[in-house]
Amino acid sequence: MKQLLHTLRAFPTLMRVGFSEALAYRAEFLVWVLAYTMPIIMLALWSEVAREAPVGRFGEREFQAYFLCTLMVRLVTGAWVVWEMNTEVRQGTLQKRLLRPVHPLVTYLTENLAALPMRFIIVLPVLLGTLLWLGVGVITHDWVQLVLVPITLLGAFFLTFVVMTCIGTLSLYWESSISVFDLWLGFYTVFSGYVMPLELFPPDVRRVVDKLPFRQMLAFPVENLLGLVDRGRSLDDLCLQWSWVLFFVLVSSLLWRGGMKRFGAFGG
Repeated sequence: MKQLLHTLRAFPTLMRVGFSEALAYRAEFLVWVLAYTMPIIMLALWSEVAREAPVGRFGEREFQAYFLCTLMVRLVTGAWVVWEMNTEVRQGTLQKRLLRPVHPLVTYLTENLAALPMRFIIVLPVLLGTLLWLGVGVITHDWVQLVLVPITLLGAFFLTFVVMTCIGTLSLYWESSISVFDLWLGFYTVFSGYVMPLELFPPDVRRVVDKLPFRQMLAFPVENLLGLVDRGRSLDDLCLQWSWVLFFVLVSSLLWRGGMKRFGAFGG
């Protein structure tokens, strides 16, 4: 309870500090943003394919809307904590976070959350450009799904973050866990809807993919925003998304506790 009170009191300050750091490292932030070019490449590729004939229910306009939304969701929900944790564990600077009255994972979270305003500055022109180019008709007209948009984005962000903390915490057990994240990223790229809409997968494969966390990190917010699924499916997916968040929060907590014992045993 005492730590929770410390966290609540410190949260606004941590957010201000995190935002200041994001402004200070705006050049690195811009490089990070420019790294997310895959949806633009896929937009050009699939639009060219659909120019000959639609792929399923996706024509040129549908592919353009899908991958532009994919770009926006990826920019808003991305995180970098896995690299930060590996660096701090390897260099021994994690000790500085451990001396604070706030849990280190909370400080990592606030640093990532504090960058959201800068992310929205990047995303807003993309959103406005998409609506001007393709028209407002590309997004859902269901008011329930529109209300769910920020919740699905927040869920995707938290899911991305806690998965990264799980993998980042593994660096407390061995020298580096970046290779594990690279493996996860490979599965994410294929099964999240990042390079193609998931409904283009064979039905048997899609039934499995739909239950995996990768879809909840990207394809679900995109499909909800564009109305590619109905209201009932969006609500079901929302429950699944936040169930995965809670699951990885639990895994992250267990890994952290075990990692701290190991970290302390070796003198931090």
